[in-house]
Amino acid sequence: MATGLITDETADQIVTTCRTAVGDSLRSVTYFTRDDYEQLYLREDLERDADLTSFIGHEWRGFKTTQAAYEGSELGDYNYTIRVFDNGFLIRVTTDREGVFATTDGLTMKDFEEVATSLQSFLGERVE
Repeated sequence: MATGLITDETADQIVTTCRTAVGDSLRSVTYFTRDDYEQLYLREDLERDADLTSFIGHEWRGFKTTQAAYEGSELGDYNYTIRVFDNGFLIRVTTDREGVFATTDGLTMKDFEEVATSLQSFLGERVE
């Protein structure tokens, strides 16, 4: 599904990172920056009808506002976000310039921690 925002190799690495952590529970993977996004994976049993532009707007701009509200709190540094819906979950991992959100079927907290840690490591080490 790569369209040029990142290389095909990077897209494959992100999807593989998510698939390794959550297996067949993975529903979709989207890479995003402040200005653009690219859906890297969509499980074949799902419809391609999500409004990704709105998702990205919320997951980037809305996140920055929320993150600022918690800065300096006793909770410590932000790590990642899990959103719970009727039909699945969304996990978001970001750096200052890019991020990934993945949607999944039901997972354990350990599974979420594994995918978040793997994505944080990948994004933190990546230079493109």
